[in-house]
Amino acid sequence: MDFEVQKNSRAEVSEKVTDANTAVAMSCGKSPVYATPAMVALMEMAAIHAVDPQLPEGTNTVGIAIDVKHLSASPVGMTVRAEATLTAQDRRHLTFTIEAFDDAGLIGTATHERFIIDSAPFLAKAEAKKKNNTQL
Repeated sequence: MDFEVQKNSRAEVSEKVTDANTAVAMSCGKSPVYATPAMVALMEMAAIHAVDPQLPEGTNTVGIAIDVKHLSASPVGMTVRAEATLTAQDRRHLTFTIEAFDDAGLIGTATHERFIIDSAPFLAKAEAKKKNNTQL
């Protein structure tokens, strides 16, 4: 597959901080503030939205790496938004710069890598793991 995704493709997604996406609810801390795993998921969603409309039918992307810094706590009630920008493409390998903000300012940064996959063979390979694992 040889095609280029438009460099500097961008997307922004947001969500409210609720009891369900706090560190307490996600069992990753004891404070009722926006959880790091929730921020990472929001960042990945922004990256997906930045390139998905440009991908050929039958393909999508999977995350393969993320280097994230969660810089500031966001309390319940605030809105958090993630802004992703595609900064590099090497064939199927995509690299994004992502920033997350709450109503008061910057709360997180990340460099995120995704890989363009052919959906059907990818899922078949994943499902085959169940058959190969029945001996254990």
